[in-house]
Amino acid sequence: MVSLDGSLFIQIVNFIFLIWILNVVLYKPIRKILIQRKEKIAGLDQRIDTVGKDIKEKDDAFSLEIKEAKAKGLNEKGVLLQEAADEEREIIEKINKKAQADLAEIRAKIVKDVEVASESLRQELDLFANAIGKKILGRAFE
Repeated sequence: MVSLDGSLFIQIVNFIFLIWILNVVLYKPIRKILIQRKEKIAGLDQRIDTVGKDIKEKDDAFSLEIKEAKAKGLNEKGVLLQEAADEEREIIEKINKKAQADLAEIRAKIVKDVEVASESLRQELDLFANAIGKKILGRAFE
């Protein structure tokens, strides 16, 4: 059986002293390390959130810049296409004017050649008529 004597108080004091020593030597440093680790993790979580927001903002800004660049590129492309179409129109107009001038020159030359040939044939008309008549009738016209 257990007897309650003076050793019980000594054991109680010894137990309390052991808890106090363990608290000072072991538990407080461990709790301090756990609190520091918890604060560090909370800081890292906050930094992760901040970096995530920064990345999202930069991604949104990048996407916006890409859209603006595409729109600007399309506008420049439209301007260049319009300039090219205008230049093509000008070149075609120049070619058409030159072709019309060449055609008018060729027509004038043909008209001139026709007149020369007609005049030449008129001058030789009497000779041809005499030659044809001579062949058909067998004699010359006078």
